[in-house]
Amino acid sequence: MAAGVTYEPIATSTLGSAASSVTFSSISGSYTDLVLVGNGLVTVSNSGVTITFNNTGGGTYSNTRLIGDGSTAAGQRSTNQDSGILNYNGNWTTANNDSNFIVHINSYSSTFNYKSYLSRANRYDSGTDLIMGLWRSTSAITTITLAPAANQFAAGATFTLYGIAAA
Repeated sequence: MAAGVTYEPIATSTLGSAASSVTFSSISGSYTDLVLVGNGLVTVSNSGVTITFNNTGGGTYSNTRLIGDGSTAAGQRSTNQDSGILNYNGNWTTANNDSNFIVHINSYSSTFNYKSYLSRANRYDSGTDLIMGLWRSTSAITTITLAPAANQFAAGATFTLYGIAAA
C-alpha cells in the first residue's frame, strides 16, 4: 500500500436541526471506493436508515441482512426495492445512546459493473446489523442520499463521506 493518507474526507454533514434526509452530491470519481460513516439519532424509534444512489429508485436495489443481538441470530433478503437499507429499525431515540453505521461502497465510479455495498450498524439497544446490498446500475455513483425510513434525523446527527485513495 502506498504511503500517506488512504481515507480522505470528502464531506461531512452535522445537522443543526432535524432533517428528512442527508445528501452528498457531486462526488468525484477519483477514488477506488467510498466509506460513509453515520452517527446520531432519529426522531422516532424503530426507524431504519435507507440509501439511494443518483436519486434512483425503481426497484433496482437488493439487500441481504444478518442480525445478531447476543442471544439470537436471523437473516432476511429483499429484492426489487426502491432504496438500499443500511440498518433496520434502529430505535435511535434514547438520549446519550447514539447508534452508528459504516458503509463500504465498492468500485463506485466504475461504469462496467453493478454497485455493491456492505453496511455494519451497531445499535445500543438491539444488537448489530450486517447488510450486503446491491444497486443494479452500471452508472458511476455521483450522489448519495440517506433517509430514515420514518420521520427525520435528529439535530446533531453526523455523517462523513471518505474516499479511498488508490494504492
